[in-house]
Amino acid sequence: MTYVITQPCVDIKDGACVDVCPVDCIEGGEKDRQLFIDPERCVDCDLCLTVCPVDAIYPEAEVPPEWEHFTQLNADHFVDREADAS
Repeated sequence: MTYVITQPCVDIKDGACVDVCPVDCIEGGEKDRQLFIDPERCVDCDLCLTVCPVDAIYPEAEVPPEWEHFTQLNADHFVDREADAS
């Protein structure tokens, strides 16, 4: 399981989650409207969830139905980056 950043992060990007992540799996550039969790690097520690001031982070299995598409958005963010690096 991984964690997923959802709608409440859009245009907020507080960054508290980035600061506490022990494996640096949370990223987002200046042009990104939100932060993203790399599902391949996430170690499911849940530290990000505990510090998010807007309650945007959920375990993958608990993402609210209206925000389920954010699971794929998070994964796609890192797939696109890997393709750009090739």
